[in-house]
Amino acid sequence: MGGYKIAPGVSPACVDGAVFHSDHGSVYTSQTFRSYCSSLGVRQSMGAVGTSADNALAESFNATLKREVLRDRKVFDNPIACRQEVFRWCMRYNTRRRHSWCNLVAPDTFEALTSATLTKAA
Repeated sequence: MGGYKIAPGVSPACVDGAVFHSDHGSVYTSQTFRSYCSSLGVRQSMGAVGTSADNALAESFNATLKREVLRDRKVFDNPIACRQEVFRWCMRYNTRRRHSWCNLVAPDTFEALTSATLTKAA
């Protein structure tokens, strides 16, 4: 449906009752996406228009990316060099970089040590 799909290895039953929180972007407000969420039993939630506080985690991630990757570098040689640098940083961010929110371990390690439990939306 419209190019949307669940991550490999995730059963549609796993997302039944989940909440998908997003901004008011046209992709998320489209009838196609709304129908897809509904077909999976996913409830959509959207924050206030123009409020970055609703995206605090994404805002923090982007600020860290800019600070750690772009630092003093204003220009990359080409788009591929930029993509490669960002990809390397993302891999490090998720596999080796320690995060305060997960007791100073890398997210991959934290995920391996804990089991996720989804609760049904109210």
